[in-house]
Amino acid sequence: MDRRTFLTLAGAGLVSGCARRAWRAASLSLLDDDFLDGLQQRCFRYFHEKTDPETGLTLDRANNDGGAYTLDARPTANVTVTGFGLVAFCIAAERGWIRRGEALGRMRTALRFLAQKAPHERGWFYHWMHLRTGERAGAFSKETTLSEISTIDSAFLLGGVLTARQYFRNDPEVVRLADDIYRRVDFPWMMQEKSLILCHGWTPERGFILDLWDEYSEANLLYLLAIGSPTKPIPARAWYAWKRNPNRYGPYRYIGTASLFTDQYSHAFVDFRGRKENNGKGVDWFANSVTATRAHRQFCIDLARRFPGYSPDIWGITASRSADGYTDWGGPPLDPRIDGTVVPSAAGGSLMFTPDICVPALRAMAERFENKVLCRYGFTDSFNPTTGWVSPDVTGLGIGITLLAAENLRSGKPWSWFMANPEPRRALELAGVPPGTP
Repeated sequence: MDRRTFLTLAGAGLVSGCARRAWRAASLSLLDDDFLDGLQQRCFRYFHEKTDPETGLTLDRANNDGGAYTLDARPTANVTVTGFGLVAFCIAAERGWIRRGEALGRMRTALRFLAQKAPHERGWFYHWMHLRTGERAGAFSKETTLSEISTIDSAFLLGGVLTARQYFRNDPEVVRLADDIYRRVDFPWMMQEKSLILCHGWTPERGFILDLWDEYSEANLLYLLAIGSPTKPIPARAWYAWKRNPNRYGPYRYIGTASLFTDQYSHAFVDFRGRKENNGKGVDWFANSVTATRAHRQFCIDLARRFPGYSPDIWGITASRSADGYTDWGGPPLDPRIDGTVVPSAAGGSLMFTPDICVPALRAMAERFENKVLCRYGFTDSFNPTTGWVSPDVTGLGIGITLLAAENLRSGKPWSWFMANPEPRRALELAGVPPGTP
């Protein structure tokens, strides 16, 4: 079976688990396993160096050369990045990049802090926290608004917590602390009772945030964690309360119109391969992300008429920094703010979906632009091959999703660790998203 045929069948859930493993072992030499291993080790270096040893929180971003991010007056941690970091230490221990004992020590420190010291509201965490104290912070020093209690960022932190619980399942303290962190989250508190929709968060000053997770987004994991909660769940029918907003680009039809990261983040944890919702009659979310990635690449290729830096191997736009500041851009459809910027984590975070187009893209970026875009911690946040602009910083979000996606491609272990937990499996069953062909 050739690689393209395999990917098509796998996306449709028509390939057995044994065949998946055999393909992965046989094909990764074609996709340059050495390149991915080296990239992952650079990515892990970020979490090793930028995670506070006393709190276990991970810095939101840093300069490409390893220095502190220049706009930060105080070191700011991001709880989603911290969740990615918990998984990163599991990967590093499994691959022998660090001793297992060191990884376990880091895990105990992080979970103790999150369970016993970090500020929270009914189990939900602030999006931004001071790296060394955990106190509520803003994203950057120039912002006057302090962080919200964030549902989505708490969910990705919980994804890391549950992954760590499974990886270190023989350590009673890790298991107990992880249980405490997950079980105390009051999921119904953040839900509109009539619509069954979860909101974006809450602040002490203004109460609940009006924005809702009411259409397809990166919130799949959030809803599954809420449905599967062993203490304070929401109804399983909430899975079908949010809209499946259709999109089309050329021959590609799929769900979702936002930035590409929305098709990646939940998949870093949840193995949707071969699963179709509504008991086999609805959306296959893994196949949907495969299609979204291929459509996105074609979109960038078509944009090369306006931005000649784009090509079949230099592509990828998702939320990132640009020469004009942070931009939550995406496409398709066409976002008028697109200026030719390339975001490596667009391809990096989709490695687990479409390695046949993502690995060549990352290799081309590394080889064509050499040390300008591949730095101490992996790829810089973004760059513009048309104008020559290169972001001076890396983001933990981009580094983290690339590391987890690469490991899911290479070994599938982040998927297997997270999915070994009973709560997400039960949530999928309750929501009518059954396993595919074993």
